[in-house]
Amino acid sequence: MRDDLGTELITRQPVRRVVSLVPSLTEAIAATEPEALVGATDWCTQPPGLEVTRVRGTKNPDRDLISELRPDLVVANQEENRELDVRRLRAEGIPVWVTKIETLDEAFASMRRLFTTALGWGVPEWLAEAEQVWAEPSSEFRGRAAMAIWRDPWMVVGSSTFTGDVMARLGLENVFARHPERYPHVELAELDRPDIDLVLLPDEPYVFTPDDGPEAFTRTRTVLCSGRSLTWYGPSLVTARGELESRLAVS
Repeated sequence: MRDDLGTELITRQPVRRVVSLVPSLTEAIAATEPEALVGATDWCTQPPGLEVTRVRGTKNPDRDLISELRPDLVVANQEENRELDVRRLRAEGIPVWVTKIETLDEAFASMRRLFTTALGWGVPEWLAEAEQVWAEPSSEFRGRAAMAIWRDPWMVVGSSTFTGDVMARLGLENVFARHPERYPHVELAELDRPDIDLVLLPDEPYVFTPDDGPEAFTRTRTVLCSGRSLTWYGPSLVTARGELESRLAVS
């Protein structure tokens, strides 16, 4: 079988021991076969109270500890994890399945392949439900928008990102969708301008709050929202659309 990048690998089927290096996929695996998840990164915060061995961060996983956990499969992502770590784990004989996700449709297709082909578990009920929730684009145009992911310096969602596709499915036109960079640095004046209808300020990766973010804007409306709903793929997609649409409606 081949992962999303076309790399061939062999694992025992069905997989019984998994280490996840991707927070979204950690939540997805824990929601489907929690007893199979034996390791996750320090950034894997969902589901709450998750009790597994922590293998450090997404960019600096403890490879020795991962090896000690004897996983049947390690799950990684092209954007979130380093190719170097993937290569070194594979060199130790550990199968690593790498996902590539830049749109909602890619997320659904990738997770279907992960659960059916790589893990041998079948399609989870929450995944089928999430696919139905996001099947249709928004019936209304909600305006020209930008999503900030950091401040000092300000950074936004640019081109070819999962989050940008979520924005589009919600009826928002990402004004930075054609930027050559996926997460460009911008000046505040490029966000606080009259031809942008709203700026989304999520609570991750930067923790925007009512007192940290909105006060910087004098022209553009800001909307505080859940970063997990905008950036995570997994079980959160079942409720994310309703939560985001409600937030946009009341702000």
